[in-house]
Amino acid sequence: MAEAGQSGVGAMIDLSKCDGCKNLAVPKCVSVCREKNAANFPQPKEPIPLNFPLGTNEDWSKKKQLTNRLTPYNWTYVQNVKVTEKGKTAEVSIPRRCMHCDNPPCANLCPFGMQTKSQEGPVVIDKDGCLGGAKCRSVCPWQIPQRQAGVGVYMKLAPKYLGGGVMFKCDLCLDRIRKGEVPACVEACPQKAIHFGSKEAMRQLAHQRAQEISGYIYGEKENGGTSTFYVSPVSFKSIHKALMDHEVDGKNGRMGMKPLAENVLDSPEGMAKQMLFAPIAGIFAAGMVAYKTMKGAE
Repeated sequence: MAEAGQSGVGAMIDLSKCDGCKNLAVPKCVSVCREKNAANFPQPKEPIPLNFPLGTNEDWSKKKQLTNRLTPYNWTYVQNVKVTEKGKTAEVSIPRRCMHCDNPPCANLCPFGMQTKSQEGPVVIDKDGCLGGAKCRSVCPWQIPQRQAGVGVYMKLAPKYLGGGVMFKCDLCLDRIRKGEVPACVEACPQKAIHFGSKEAMRQLAHQRAQEISGYIYGEKENGGTSTFYVSPVSFKSIHKALMDHEVDGKNGRMGMKPLAENVLDSPEGMAKQMLFAPIAGIFAAGMVAYKTMKGAE
């Protein structure tokens, strides 16, 4: 179980510097993320079974080219909105991906225990054990994890009845971090708008930058605290309103930035669910270890 306030790495994203790479067809942070993680993208088997009883599935394999939203093939994207505040209108570009929360409800409430907060800080999904139940997405204030059907262990168990695939999201390039490198998006940002370091250093940098521009911070308290700190010259209350009115794929209200978004684990109901799912997750995880061991022995 992750502990609130857990130390590790973090990032600071300066929205006063990010311009969404207007001179490029695809923002640089998005394109390098796709290149770096291409080998980890799902390769579903056709035909993809329909999940019972809904008779549907979530299949993004024909939409791999999308870069204007999160998908199993696109783990970060940039929202561009016009924000009106105090009678003035400003254009704001916001790189969006997993916030890597201090006490992530996605990990603590996964019924199968397939999400964990690593020692370094990033929250990761075990794609070899994930059943795609999407509980992680439903408890995330920003609905970050995205599901791809037709892949994962459920295909070998009961594809029509279990889960619905595998959930995918940013892992903050944990493999690079463990080699002493920075995440690909940080290294590639042409405006140097994304900073990386220890979580505490990034928190202090966010406060320093906010003071310099008389700005606002997002991510320090939201969802109980995260490892990602946004700094903006306009308030996140105004940004959230603009995002709620902004359309993506013909729908508005996708991925807002509600100030002080609450963590479901802070409620009595959320704590009860955490206690309920813990033994289920433990049993399933033990089963997955046994399954992988047997597969490795074949």
